[in-house]
Amino acid sequence: MYLSYRPGPPLNEFVDYFWLIEGGQTQRLENILPSGTIELVVNLKDNAIHIHDREQPEQYVRYSGAVFSGTYSRSFVCNGLQHEAILGVHFKAGGAFPFLGIQANELTNAHANLGDLWGRTGLELRERLCNAVTPQQRFRITEEALLGRLHYDTTRQLLLNDALKMFAMGGTGALVRNVSRELGFSQRRFIQMFSSQVGLTPKIFCRVQRFQQARVLAERFDVPDWARLALTCGYFDQSHLINDFREFSGSTPGIYSAQQQHKDARLKDNHVPLQMK
Repeated sequence: MYLSYRPGPPLNEFVDYFWLIEGGQTQRLENILPSGTIELVVNLKDNAIHIHDREQPEQYVRYSGAVFSGTYSRSFVCNGLQHEAILGVHFKAGGAFPFLGIQANELTNAHANLGDLWGRTGLELRERLCNAVTPQQRFRITEEALLGRLHYDTTRQLLLNDALKMFAMGGTGALVRNVSRELGFSQRRFIQMFSSQVGLTPKIFCRVQRFQQARVLAERFDVPDWARLALTCGYFDQSHLINDFREFSGSTPGIYSAQQQHKDARLKDNHVPLQMK
């Protein structure tokens, strides 16, 4: 069972959606692709979450059953058995910053136990979610917890939103120096502000978004024309796209395309079975 829920104001300014998976455990490792966003994830079955090394999948780090998954610039690997009962909050780009209690770039390419960031409140949240009976109750508990943590600088949030809009409209053409000048910052100061809220530098964030655009467009075709997709998404050529695919996913466009024949079996977008070496 997969369910999702979109919260109303004011959380919808920061949160894209809540999600819940039950009975989705699989005997496989899954590659989670970078998206430029942060997620809060709670294992409702076991008080543990294992994050595996992409290069050496047999090695993993054990976290508590509730973690913040930071903004990644590469894929990471999780154990599909954890999907027996798991809840998540998918934040918008920069949206998790008001809830963390730390700078988002302190979580770049990293996970952190919720209890380490929220203290007893984080531990109690997982307990309440595990004791809840229905998905609706779990979504409501999560919503209340986030509302209780919501403290943000309105001006800073508006500046970030303006920057994200400019990057979305201009793609790689929206150069960092142009966006920073438009917002009234030096380039260095803008990069610091953006990284502290989003968790990636503007340049890497835009590259991840371009990779995601190419990935999503490719899924519309049984046999994608990668050369054409490369030009559509703003890459110099097909080789440029292939290099980014390898960097961000650990795979090639061809392998990813072949995997899409079984995409209906995926539990969640951006999760793909790990290709074991």
